[in-house]
Amino acid sequence: MSNRVTFLGTGTSQGVPVICCDCPVCQSEDAHDKRLRSSVLVEYDGLKILVDAGPDFRQQMLRAGSPRPDAILLTHHHIDHTGGLDDVRALNHLCNRDFPIYCERNVEESLQKQFYYAFSSRKYPGAPGFDIRTITSNPFEIEGREIVPIRAMHYKLPILGFRFGDFAYVTDANYIPESEFVKLEGVKLFVVNTVRRGKHISHFSLEEAVSVCLKVGAERSFLTHISHLLPTHRELSAELPTGILPAYDGLSVEF
Repeated sequence: MSNRVTFLGTGTSQGVPVICCDCPVCQSEDAHDKRLRSSVLVEYDGLKILVDAGPDFRQQMLRAGSPRPDAILLTHHHIDHTGGLDDVRALNHLCNRDFPIYCERNVEESLQKQFYYAFSSRKYPGAPGFDIRTITSNPFEIEGREIVPIRAMHYKLPILGFRFGDFAYVTDANYIPESEFVKLEGVKLFVVNTVRRGKHISHFSLEEAVSVCLKVGAERSFLTHISHLLPTHRELSAELPTGILPAYDGLSVEF
């Protein structure tokens, strides 16, 4: 049984193309430059685990052939990573139960406000059902499979990346504490975010992301959360160091 990650979305909070933008990247006809909001589906020792469910969640799942996830992990509470959770209703219907969602306490508090109707004591029939399972930066298990959270910072907001065996995924970060790199030792496949060249307040720049990839030293690294401020997929691929590539929607990689 092979483990694999499928990139359901690889774009920033606005996606690519950006509404009303006429830049060369947004006008590109290359399918690699059509990016929904960032999310991955991880197939890990027989489980299907979705990391983040942004506004494109429904479209992403349908496009991927409607794989049936066993759980959802949330990296943080920003809308481009949680905005599609209303569509968990379909999974509730399939499973006939509230759906397992793993997140930190502050993320749950945000969901209680954003999806207040899902937490109501007198829930409207058909409202989504969330089975919230609180996690911290300590390792935890889903049905016996260990997952190691990676603490990172998104400007001033503490967020989580995740390690699944030989694969680690970190998005929406601009800083990883030195102590957390220990958790990344020995990974064979690594994914990290970038949005543009030059310093950004809450995301790794392209230069910083490449530096992080080289420091982690995985056999293969991919960049995600890519904006239209970076070159096209073809141009960006040509300039990156060996072993580092921009991810794209629909890409599936074994680990």
